[in-house]
Amino acid sequence: MGKVIKFIAAALWIVAVTLGAVFYSFQAAANRPTAEAAKPMFGGLDYVKTDVISVPLLKGERVEGYFLTRLVYTVEPKKVATLSVPPAALITDQVYSYLYGNPQIDFTKQEKLDLDAFRNGIRDSINARVGDKLVHEVLVEQVDFLTPDDVRDNAVRRRERAKTDLANQAPAP
Repeated sequence: MGKVIKFIAAALWIVAVTLGAVFYSFQAAANRPTAEAAKPMFGGLDYVKTDVISVPLLKGERVEGYFLTRLVYTVEPKKVATLSVPPAALITDQVYSYLYGNPQIDFTKQEKLDLDAFRNGIRDSINARVGDKLVHEVLVEQVDFLTPDDVRDNAVRRRERAKTDLANQAPAP
């Protein structure tokens, strides 16, 4: 009978220590400071890639060219989930607004785009529009400017290539 009492006492001791350890770990986890402000390049954020955004640049009634860009932006997943507008639509609208709202960006007269000003301008305008820090960083994956002549030349090349491909696929008589 003495061995049974020792066994029961040891079992109760193990259960008490286990419950104490579990209780302590939950308390320690609850009191640990959270990483509330995750740094944009170190995790905690989602990287969302846009499709190619094509913005026609107009002067008067004439199309002077097409600004093409593909962006990647970092956002907090919890904040994006609360948006009532799709994030892709929001960023596309802000690219249009930024380019049309900044007449100093004229690709017909300048060779370079100030990428830092462009990225920061897009980020700041989105954050101002939603009233919160939604977008942490805007990264540029692609930027191009095509004149109407470039577009026309590309269309002619595609047509010629399609004719050549059809001719090569036709069975020989």
